[in-house]
Amino acid sequence: MTALLKRPLYSVIIAFLFPILFSSCSEAGNARVIATRDTTLPAKTEEIRYKPAPIDSASYQELLDHITNGDSSGRWPVSTALPQEGAILPFNRIIAYYGNLYSKNMGVLGEFAKDSMISRLRQEVDKWQAADTMVKVIPALHYIAVTAQQSPGPGNTYRLRMPFNQIDKIISWANEINALVFLDVQVGLSDLQKELPPLEKYLSLPNVHLGIDPEFSMKTGKRPGTVIGTFDAADINYAINFLTDIVKKNNISPKILIVHRFTQPMVTNYKQIKPNPSVQVVMNMDGWGSSSKKIGTYKSFISPQPVEYTGFKIFYKNDTKKIGAKTEMQPEQVLRLKPQPVYIQYQ
Repeated sequence: MTALLKRPLYSVIIAFLFPILFSSCSEAGNARVIATRDTTLPAKTEEIRYKPAPIDSASYQELLDHITNGDSSGRWPVSTALPQEGAILPFNRIIAYYGNLYSKNMGVLGEFAKDSMISRLRQEVDKWQAADTMVKVIPALHYIAVTAQQSPGPGNTYRLRMPFNQIDKIISWANEINALVFLDVQVGLSDLQKELPPLEKYLSLPNVHLGIDPEFSMKTGKRPGTVIGTFDAADINYAINFLTDIVKKNNISPKILIVHRFTQPMVTNYKQIKPNPSVQVVMNMDGWGSSSKKIGTYKSFISPQPVEYTGFKIFYKNDTKKIGAKTEMQPEQVLRLKPQPVYIQYQ
């Protein structure tokens, strides 16, 4: 078995985040935050709409064959129903910057000032477009909207919901560059049934999608970061059905669901995961390390267990400084994978 790749705990659960946020998160304080943040979204956010385009089945199949990249295993491309009008995949490759605005350690999205971050993201988009001219490349901001915590917090859930004004800010930044938004959820000792409904008003926007992180789903009751968590197909199907209802209720284009993974137990019963024409599922290789280890993890846990599409995460720091590499993996290296990832996340 390929050596497992793990994200360093401090990059996800950071000490200085606790005094900043938990100081106002007593039961009374939390009620105050919820009351003040549940406001109408900015007008600019409401104005962003993507006009659905009919699915060209010939182009769809051509692009599926392209990203299969000569795979001869018979697993790819996955046989699924044609997506609904306006589907983003496989017609686009998404390049996402990941992080949280309260931390410079959780990802590039919070590490750099807005203008610098957007400039860097645009440079990555250009690099990927040059590396594969057949698939259109689009930017995204992937924001950790619910973060796992080392302290129990209200309700002993070991998770913290970000203020809605921070999500509003991310969406406004994305609107400026016509980017997608992904809201990422680390449930801790909570669950998706409790954590997704508060985000429904955002997920009802056409350009806002969802990410869920099994690493911090602590079904055993242990504290996040002490062991790697897990989601079953039943959890992932709940998220798929939740998004499907949103798509139908709002008559909008299909949603994308990102599921992070870098070990076998992080996702169980993958064959029972059921994408549908309203929700496109991406299994994202989320491990860090040398290029050989990252590729090995992809070949061990992502490629052999097909769901629908694949993603690949690149760490600017953990893939280089921690292992003495000169640079992170480049587009040309990642595009040699079979199948090619259609979602690339930078942390």
